[in-house]
Formats: sequence, C-alpha cells, structure tokens
Amino acid sequence: MTFHHPSARNVQSSDIVEAGHRGDIDLVRAAISAETVAVRAAALSALLRLDALDIQQWETFATDKEASVRRRAAELAPRMPDPMLTENGLARLLDDTDEIVEVAAFALGEIGSMSDQTLAPASTQRLETIVRDHSDALCRESAVAALGALHTGLATILHACADKATVRRRAVIALAPFEGPEVEAALTHALDDRDWQVRQAAEDLLTPVGREEDDL
Repeated sequence: MTFHHPSARNVQSSDIVEAGHRGDIDLVRAAISAETVAVRAAALSALLRLDALDIQQWETFATDKEASVRRRAAELAPRMPDPMLTENGLARLLDDTDEIVEVAAFALGEIGSMSDQTLAPASTQRLETIVRDHSDALCRESAVAALGALHTGLATILHACADKATVRRRAVIALAPFEGPEVEAALTHALDDRDWQVRQAAEDLLTPVGREEDDL
C-alpha cells in the first residue's frame, strides 16, 4: 500500500497516535488501509479521537482481514457519535472468532441500553442463541450480560443461571431489571449456590435498599 501523505512513508503506529493528538487528519486517514495491522488499528482509534470516524469507515475496520482490528472496532462501537448505526456490523461479528464475539455482544448490550431505540429482533435472538449454545463461556457470559442490559430474553437468562459459575454470576446480575415469581425463585435458589459470588449477587438483588441502610 502506498500512502498519499508527505509524512507517511515508513509510518509507525506511534506516529498515527501522535497524529491523532495533534489533529493531523490527513495522515490518520492515509493509514486506514495501511499494510501494517498496528497502523490500521491506531488509525481507527485516532479517527475516533478526532471525531472523524464515520459509519462507512467503522464498517471498513469491522470487516478488516485482521481479527485484532475487527475486535478494536467492536470495542469502540459504543463510542461512535451514533452507536446504533453499528448494530448491523456488530451483529455480523457475533459469528466471528470467540474473542470478537465476546466484545461484540458486550457492545450490543451497551449501545442498546444507552439508546432510546431498541435492537432489531434478529440481534437479540442471536444473543440468546449465544447464551444457550456457544461453546465458549466468556461469550455466553458477555451475551447474557447484554440481554440484562437490554431488559430482554428473560427465559434465556434464567437458563444461564444453571451454567458454569462465571456465567451463573452474570446471569443473576442480569435478572436485576426483571420481576415476577420465576425471577424470585431463581434468585432464592442462587442463595444456595456453591459459588460465593453467585450467592452474593443474589443476596444483593433480594435485599431491599432500605434494609441495607438499616443494617449499617
């Protein structure tokens, strides 16, 4: 790849980071399609710092041939000026490598929870499928956290309360926005969980705030 910028020959990722701080938008843009992975990743972060990362450029990074760049795009999606525009790209990343699925699921939960818009049913259904069927526990944990943040998928969250300890813990926390006898039953059951952090999470949700203050 040939850079079209007078200062871009043999550019390093540190040069792009510095360019992002000093406002050299031309150099940063020249690095978007650099051959070096670290330079492309630095360009992504620098564009966001400069408030110059549009959705088309974000999509370019989210479909990069290098997994580390795609992962970084997923990480930064919630910080986009209009993060909801990244939903489709993030949903596609839910079929990527485990480390990218984990980050993309978390990002979907974050952008959905901080917006007055709701995610497409296909996105939430994909998150539920990950919670129920994915082989990697970190992916299941991230996806169940996203469902909790989105206030959806109660049946799937309850299903995750029987997963391994780290997922159970996250599932219990994800029950916070829900009410009803099945939620109370799950939390009560979690009070006897063999993992102390699961027990603690359940106790925190079952203890009214006023009672906590009275106990102090």
